Amino acid sequence: MPITNHEEKCEALRQLLMQGPAQTQGKLVDALNALGHNATQSSVSRNLKELGAIKTAAGYELPIENTSDENHFAEVKDLLRAMFPAGPNLLVVDTEIGAAQRVALAFDRCNWPEIVGSIGGDDTVFVATESGVAQKNIISRIEHSARL
Repeated sequence: MPITNHEEKCEALRQLLMQGPAQTQGKLVDALNALGHNATQSSVSRNLKELGAIKTAAGYELPIENTSDENHFAEVKDLLRAMFPAGPNLLVVDTEIGAAQRVALAFDRCNWPEIVGSIGGDDTVFVATESGVAQKNIISRIEHSARL
């Protein structure tokens, strides 16, 4: 008989993701069903969103859980390629293909006051800053944190 407890299924999914990235949701469905959970692609998709999982070039992963501002960029520094100011309030950050959402999440988790928000695509992150001075401060912080 399948296990249908939502919390237990989410915990099993979290444990699977802690073992490493999952290439597809289908593989996660198969793994959960093999563990006795009643899983479908749509339920796994909802559970991934609930866990805050992100899709990277390697597959679905749990987000980085560091508390130090600098550690967020230490985890993603190898994914950064270049930065370009785009006007006084926007910074464009180029990343490895498939890494922009993870880098955008690192920006979000840093809680730097100069950042208004960020958007991650596939290989580009847009970072909105509160001013031109804030943009320069963020560039310095990124260069210091990631040693670009």
